[in-house]
Amino acid sequence: MSISEQIIDVPAECIRNVFGEFDCHIKMIERAMNVTIISRGGSLKILGSEEQCGQTARIFSQLMNLAVSGETITQQNVSYTIAMCMEDKEETVASLYKDLICHTVSGKPVKPKTAGQKDYINKIRDKMIVFGVGPAGTGKTYLAMAMAVTAFKNDEVARIILTRPAIEAGEKLGFLPGDLQSKIDPYLRPLYDALYELMGAESFQKNMEKGLIEVAPLAYMRGRTLDNCFIVLDEAQNTTPAQMKMFLTRIGYGSKVIITGDQSQKDLLPNQTSGLDQALKILAGIDDIGICMLTSLDVVRHPLVQKIVRAYESYEKKRQPRPEDRERNGHAGGSGKRGRSGDRRSR
Repeated sequence: MSISEQIIDVPAECIRNVFGEFDCHIKMIERAMNVTIISRGGSLKILGSEEQCGQTARIFSQLMNLAVSGETITQQNVSYTIAMCMEDKEETVASLYKDLICHTVSGKPVKPKTAGQKDYINKIRDKMIVFGVGPAGTGKTYLAMAMAVTAFKNDEVARIILTRPAIEAGEKLGFLPGDLQSKIDPYLRPLYDALYELMGAESFQKNMEKGLIEVAPLAYMRGRTLDNCFIVLDEAQNTTPAQMKMFLTRIGYGSKVIITGDQSQKDLLPNQTSGLDQALKILAGIDDIGICMLTSLDVVRHPLVQKIVRAYESYEKKRQPRPEDRERNGHAGGSGKRGRSGDRRSR
């Protein structure tokens, strides 16, 4: 294999942002692309195959565009840019960051960070009901909450209703102390955390007291008609089919509904059907219902989380029986039954 060489000049104002602290971004790209990168001042020399050099140059070009736009480049940005360039995706990371949803209380902008998240946000804007399905760390709940707070502040809806099934994650918590609200609060804590960050504790408490923001277990939704609300159902993989049907039939005029869930992390009893799995099959293809399937590529937590998600996905695929094995087992079972029935007839 012939070794190619490519030189890239990085603007002086972008060097620290693009290279990362102690050149950590350069080292990430070197390992991922299997190239050698030599940094001298503001220029980079890339050594590798022609294809590898070309892809690496594209990665640095996208990171420079992101730095010029004023964004602080993180390891997640670098990891996602590498994945996009290796798959020859046309969309750039810089284009994703142009879509501002809102700002947190501390002034931090909330934006989609992957193509999957961008599609998710677009579907929330365009559809009445949206299913956001994907592994942990893909921003399903946080982005839904950001869109809910934005719609509330813009007077597009009168209330925000946040709900999730009150089910224990594989362990029994026993009898919790306090009144009913105190007992259900631990199950709803992730929703409170997101609201505090997006609205501030004082604003959240004020709107909560007025009844304009409601955080409640899914069981509290029965019998209600929810008009002019932004409703988020979190952890929907833990709903039963009956609960999911009940929830979907609560929706009134002027409302928008986001249903989030991770199909790989169910806390239901063994052999119990998930309401989310069933709803995705039944409602696919209905107008004004959007389904966004996020993947490990959309994980925006620590890069290690992305590797963990991929490792579990790979493990689950290996555990699933192959179609030919299922067919073989089916034939074996069938022949056994015929044989036994034949014996009975002969006797």
